[in-house]
Amino acid sequence: MFCHPKFMPFFQAPKLLVQAIVICSSLIQVQCLNFSYPSFSGADANEFVSLSSLIINDVIEVSPLITDASGRVLYKEQLKLWDKLRGTKSSFISTFVINIRPQTSPGGEGLAFILTDNPALPNDSGRQWLGIVNASTINVNNIVAVEFDTRKSDSEDVDDNHVGVDVKNIYSIKQEPLAGHGVNLSSGEDITARIQYDAKSDKMTVFVMLTRTGQLNIGNPIFTVELDLSENLPEDVFVGFSGSTGEHTQVNSLKSWNFTSFEVRVKSRVNLLWLWILIPIIVIILIGGFSYFLFRRRKNRIKQKDDDELEIQQEIQRSSSAPQKFRLKELIAATGNFNVKNKLGSGGFGTVYKGILRKEEVAVKRIQKNTRRGKQDFIAEVTTISNLHHKNLVKLFGWCYESNELLLVYEFMPNGSLDRFIYRNTIPNNLYKTLNWVTRHNIICGVAKALDYLHNGCDKRVIHRDIKSSNIMLDSDFNARLGDFGLARTIQLNEKTHYSTKGIAGTPGYMAPESFHTGKATVETDIYAFGVLILEVVSGRKPGHQNEQNSYNSSIVEWVWEQHRLEKLGDVIDLQLNKDFDADQAQCILLLGLACCHPNPYERPSMRTALQVLTGEVAPPSVPAEKPAFIWPAMVPTIGEEMDNSITGGQLTTTTELSGR
Repeated sequence: MFCHPKFMPFFQAPKLLVQAIVICSSLIQVQCLNFSYPSFSGADANEFVSLSSLIINDVIEVSPLITDASGRVLYKEQLKLWDKLRGTKSSFISTFVINIRPQTSPGGEGLAFILTDNPALPNDSGRQWLGIVNASTINVNNIVAVEFDTRKSDSEDVDDNHVGVDVKNIYSIKQEPLAGHGVNLSSGEDITARIQYDAKSDKMTVFVMLTRTGQLNIGNPIFTVELDLSENLPEDVFVGFSGSTGEHTQVNSLKSWNFTSFEVRVKSRVNLLWLWILIPIIVIILIGGFSYFLFRRRKNRIKQKDDDELEIQQEIQRSSSAPQKFRLKELIAATGNFNVKNKLGSGGFGTVYKGILRKEEVAVKRIQKNTRRGKQDFIAEVTTISNLHHKNLVKLFGWCYESNELLLVYEFMPNGSLDRFIYRNTIPNNLYKTLNWVTRHNIICGVAKALDYLHNGCDKRVIHRDIKSSNIMLDSDFNARLGDFGLARTIQLNEKTHYSTKGIAGTPGYMAPESFHTGKATVETDIYAFGVLILEVVSGRKPGHQNEQNSYNSSIVEWVWEQHRLEKLGDVIDLQLNKDFDADQAQCILLLGLACCHPNPYERPSMRTALQVLTGEVAPPSVPAEKPAFIWPAMVPTIGEEMDNSITGGQLTTTTELSGR
């Protein structure tokens, strides 16, 4: 075929590109890293990247022998950990002998085998940081470590003699105490360790034993952890060790080291020639359409974000007492960028963090992103609670919605939530004290006052819909403050008695039986949940059936009613009180709790009546010895006190879709 000379370079370009690819492919070598140091006698210091580490008497001392110090020693050549183009990864075996000699009693802090792309030693990485990271680089460094920790410097540590695998920080994804394996890191004896990484299965196995016991028994690993290093580290990394001391000191020594790596193919073989020919063609064909798709998606996201911000802004500003709007950067600074150390608690709504905002302690609720329900709860909480003013309600300081972050700012409750105190025996390492009877009675009265205010004291009646112990906050004097109004809804007094919803919201164990048939939230459903709360505060027992979304039976209600039938209500009272309580008052409160949990919503007392019972103004309602059967539709009593907030007949509808928190 004839081709004009001036077009020859154009037609020759693909051919030259193919030839270059073939040549480059032929130059790619298997890059394995292998070395062995039976001892470091005569070792050339230039073979290592040594940071605050020295070769002394044939041994590498990894960190200087001073307090609050850290150091590193890394092999100078890097390991090709993975190769995306060639579809390969590197497996390796690192076997080494370490010796940790405490210089104080006790010693501290530890030694670690590390893989990292950055050889530099982080500033201020002594103490618990083990030379791995520091407070400002935690979670941002590309580093994986196997730590040999001799000090329990964090609540996450199992003890002061353990081995753990750390990814990007010092909080181990897997750790194991060594005492049960006959190893004491602080014994001053030589300890042999082997780290095996299998790139095929993405598993890391750790072996540790005393050197004097003989050959390493590779059949008995300390543990194996699933870990894909290619997802956490770049292609090329340094391998080596880091160590630290704290206020107590120890000599962290490396006495020998053998490292062997080998390449494994993790993808089926492909013809690189055809790959390099097809990729440019595919990219050219798709780049236009893909760029347009990205452009449209980005434009739609910006529009959606602007629409959401405008909607939320308008909804909140409709309230005459809208709280203050904070800037996102203020709340990031206040919470230390939502640092896990400032975390107060979490649930279906999101996570709460402690913060210092304008020299005042606050609690910042970070609502879950990217959910329509989250935005609805956010708007509901801001617009509802901003119009409420009562000493037994948590105070809302302000809100923020920026960069798709939904944030609420509350007054800080020093004693946290009620559940941590009444369930203290079920929470590991719980340091919360047992609440005495007077405090429990005051808490129940405080919640009753808050609910009476919501049901009867507002311009618009408020139905909370999620009364439970974890939503009761305690101030410095253990006064109850009702919080979490994300599910709360308002209704006009004297117009409606209920709030209809497609999915009944609430927490299993606290939900009234009629909720599953009517699809409506009422003051009576709030009263039922309050009754369950009374029973759990007095008994120190959880409601039960927390995982049964479609069951309205509450084990605590069944149990207390059975004790009432047997005339053993005294056996219900929490044993942690050591019989230090007002027996008559306790009997009265338990009967009130059962009355509030009556299966027939028409038989439940109003919150106004419940409050009068708690303050001793009236006697507790009459409660049948046996729990009445639940019947639907409920029967309106022909004799008895007329209820303030009853459901009126004919308003009840059926729904089966449930949602729990």
